[in-house]
Amino acid sequence: MLFNSYIYLLLFLPVTLIGFLLLQRAPLRVAFGWLVLMSLAFYGWWNPEPSEPWTPFYIALILGSCVGNYFFGRYLSGHKHTPKGKGILTLGVAVNLGLLGYYKYAGFLAGLSKGATGWPAEVPHIVLPLAISFFTFLQIAYLVDAYRGETEEYHFTDYLLFVTFFPHLIAGPLVHHKEMMPQFARKKASGRTLDLSVGLTILAIGLFKKVVVGDNLSTVSSGFFDLAAGSGRPPTFGEAWAGALAYALHLYFDFSGYSDMAIGSARLFGIRFPLNFHSPYKADSVVEFWRRWHMTLSRFLRDYLYIPLGGNRKGKARRYINLLLTMVLGGIWHGAGFAFLLWGLLHGLYLCVNHAWFAFRKKHGIKPLVKPLSVALTFLAVLIAWVPFKAGVYEHGKNGSTSKAVHATATMLSSMVGVHGFKGLPELAIQVVKESRVWKPILAALAAVFFLPNTQQILRRYRPALGYLEFEPNPGKRRWWEWRPTPIFACLTLAMLYLTAREFDKISEFIYFQF
Repeated sequence: MLFNSYIYLLLFLPVTLIGFLLLQRAPLRVAFGWLVLMSLAFYGWWNPEPSEPWTPFYIALILGSCVGNYFFGRYLSGHKHTPKGKGILTLGVAVNLGLLGYYKYAGFLAGLSKGATGWPAEVPHIVLPLAISFFTFLQIAYLVDAYRGETEEYHFTDYLLFVTFFPHLIAGPLVHHKEMMPQFARKKASGRTLDLSVGLTILAIGLFKKVVVGDNLSTVSSGFFDLAAGSGRPPTFGEAWAGALAYALHLYFDFSGYSDMAIGSARLFGIRFPLNFHSPYKADSVVEFWRRWHMTLSRFLRDYLYIPLGGNRKGKARRYINLLLTMVLGGIWHGAGFAFLLWGLLHGLYLCVNHAWFAFRKKHGIKPLVKPLSVALTFLAVLIAWVPFKAGVYEHGKNGSTSKAVHATATMLSSMVGVHGFKGLPELAIQVVKESRVWKPILAALAAVFFLPNTQQILRRYRPALGYLEFEPNPGKRRWWEWRPTPIFACLTLAMLYLTAREFDKISEFIYFQF
């Protein structure tokens, strides 16, 4: 189920929270056991084939993965830094990657094989289990750390909750056992009013970002990308840039909103998640962008892929190869397809250029560009890379194929550089999206992105997430945007924002008609 659905907000979350609070006097692991059961119910609510009866297979899959990795980890804890341990680690990582590879990439590779050789005669239809990328990477990190001697003998209930806890299960953050297990080991469950107030407030802010802003920008971007992927006229210069900007902003508010809802949901239970998103479009370099965008995935790729490949310890050439390989693998982790591979390759090239520029400046004593110009250039580079990422929807989803994704990418980028002329939005008769619905929301969203504080800045005095102080240069100084949430305020805010989101189309129609 989705965080912004009625079933989650009005039924699942209240029932889970009430049950957790009622178990405050019970042993702590009884309360955590309740959270495990509800997390599995949350996962099991997903039905990949709506026309078919619900099947418990996918719950058995994630449980089997947890059980297998837990015992792999127990063995590795007793055989760290030994040849036997290394063999078991290799086996465990191979099993995890094999499972992920089968479900996520087997169909894509079979399609390539059929196109090149005619075999197999029929490409298998393989349903991708929900969140398999997240729980696979999370458990690979656990196995590697167990072999390194960085884990403890965790209780099985704690480990199950660590993997399946519903706020992070679907879309992250990609939590680490060092962050979560100490919170599970405390002696008393949390039900403090402060946690409830802060959690509801963060949840409400995230809901507003996701549904009111992100989803409505999605309707703008989708119209232009549908045009680019079709066989009709190419988008105009204005349409292409509007589509790219709308998609970049849609992703920003969608991912930021979902990250907030995950952090807020976990905080209701007294659990703090690591920060996963910190105003990445304000970054003044692509290196800085990846320290702010999907921060927990960036951390995983650095610690468990880039550094084991050699990092920057084996010379400049090897460093750039490692950067490219890491980002390409990060791209195809998002989806099996050439568009995602291209997106990862672009970011790999960006990082190589960025590091080379840093080294050149340092060597020759060149001052950095003024920050507004650096931010603008970084945003432009990221914006261009989002075009193939968006086109990957057509390759990865139900709307099309590899050829359609390539066509959409090439058409959008060529229109953005003026190959089809420099015309703005066309005449009303052939407009894909009404002009009044294009630039006003884009400009408003850009202003919010670059000039307003983010969620953790607004609530910084309440330690909203792990790691937020890394971006707080002056933690003792009070700022005008901070506020003090209360339970009543948080609940009213949540209700108001959700009703506003559901009625947004009617409200926006009225506003546009009036003004």
